[in-house]
Amino acid sequence: MADYPIETRFFDSFDGTRLAWHELGEGRAVVLLHGFFSDAKTNWIRFGHAAAIAARGFRVVMADLRAHGQSAGPHDPAAYPRDALTRDGHALIAHLGLGQDLGDYDLGGYSLGARTVSRMLATGAAPRRVIFSGMGLEGLIDTGRRAGHFRHILTNLGKHPRGTPEWLAEAFLKTTGGDATALLGIIETFADTNLATLKTFDRPALVVCGAEDADNGSAPALAEALPNARYVAVPGGHMSSVTKPELGQAMADFLAA
Repeated sequence: MADYPIETRFFDSFDGTRLAWHELGEGRAVVLLHGFFSDAKTNWIRFGHAAAIAARGFRVVMADLRAHGQSAGPHDPAAYPRDALTRDGHALIAHLGLGQDLGDYDLGGYSLGARTVSRMLATGAAPRRVIFSGMGLEGLIDTGRRAGHFRHILTNLGKHPRGTPEWLAEAFLKTTGGDATALLGIIETFADTNLATLKTFDRPALVVCGAEDADNGSAPALAEALPNARYVAVPGGHMSSVTKPELGQAMADFLAA
């Protein structure tokens, strides 16, 4: 990691919300979006995924999503309109000066980040290559189930039976210091991407998911629905696959191909 110093920077998004992003490496830009309750450090940096990608000659740009990490997390409901994260993603791309030439960057995300990638593609983003990690078909076309799951977690903190998925998610939330009020707002930003729209995403795509991860539905089904995608299974489930070096290696191999 010492070979790739990490720089943290800030910008104001479409509505003036202050957002952070982190960079390491040099070369073609790869923009990565993390999962719900997480942040760039936890998702991409801590377990070496960003370093593995940077080592292949890339500039890795990692956003802290609204209400996560070092980005602002307003409590005003007006800060969480539908597709707010999508608009943040477009704002970051524009701030970085990317997207002016067709395919001049790559775009990937994990879980909520992958859902945001889908929405960005549906609203005009044009990266060269795309990565959907920790995501299945149902997690994109029907966000209501996961929205309900997370709303239940956040409105019943301290009440979940030990060892349940809800308890584990709350335990993870404590490690990242998440703000429950702001994160409830994030749920209101969720938006479905219908199957017909997914089938228009013709960029080369990698669907990489833990072999034991069905939290967002079927990853193989997502790869099948996309016109130019391949599926790669890595060890672990939804929470544990992020800790495995195979995740970053699969992403790096795909981007460098």
